[in-house]
Amino acid sequence: MNEPQNLASTKKTTQVHRQASKQINFRVSEPDYLKLARSAQTLNLSVPAFVKKKAQGARLVAPKITAQDAQNITHQLAKIGGNLNQLAHHANQGGQIDPQALKDLQNEVQRVWQQLT
Repeated sequence: MNEPQNLASTKKTTQVHRQASKQINFRVSEPDYLKLARSAQTLNLSVPAFVKKKAQGARLVAPKITAQDAQNITHQLAKIGGNLNQLAHHANQGGQIDPQALKDLQNEVQRVWQQLT
């Protein structure tokens, strides 16, 4: 006769090892949560990450530009980088670089820099 196996004893137990082993839960009102959510969104953080940083006493400073503006600037910088790579490739091939092309590139970098300040 076959004896039934004890499945409970054959299961492997996996433990998750976390850096922070303790968890704190608390409830807030809807208006308080919305205020926390707006503050977290301003800093591009999740609500739990925002609350944790505030509880740890971190000084959280709002970014000077919005996420959309940062994305636009990143796109502009990528285009500038592509242009610069083309000029560098042309120069490395022994070609002449038009000084006006370098001046235009410098002006474009200056324009993007103005958006950041």
